[in-house]
Amino acid sequence: MHFLKLCRIPLYLLMFSMAASSAIPAAEGPFAGLDPKAISIRLPADIQWKGSAAGVESIALAGDVSKPGLYVVLVKWSAHHNSRPHFHPNDRFITVLSGTWWVNTGRNYDPDHMKPVPAGSFVTHYANEVHYDGAKDVDAILEIVGMGPDTLTPAEAK
Repeated sequence: MHFLKLCRIPLYLLMFSMAASSAIPAAEGPFAGLDPKAISIRLPADIQWKGSAAGVESIALAGDVSKPGLYVVLVKWSAHHNSRPHFHPNDRFITVLSGTWWVNTGRNYDPDHMKPVPAGSFVTHYANEVHYDGAKDVDAILEIVGMGPDTLTPAEAK
């Protein structure tokens, strides 16, 4: 958690129980007749992003990144915001849903040499390998899937 405070990146603000409360009951509206024990649907208007002035918003769609087990998180990087070099203890699987996501590897923070990853791309962050990422000129929305508990460990060269 100390990395989150250092970089002011609130990637994991919501627990599954909070996110689940915004699901549309299948018995209402256009989804009437669907069994709520079989399916839960959240439309874009029902996704309530949470964030800070640091340029990152997120919402946990499933699971809890702080506990063992599978999690699914949406992360929205605002334009002109990046993380600093860090790593995670487990593999993370990322799909770029919109915008262009910018990435680089290594302990030396060098935003001028970040590489663009366009919408529709799939990226794997391997466990314990140093990387940093963010958005340049446009916002980027990512879906991140992994196994918790997840933490961020700073790894910038000094």
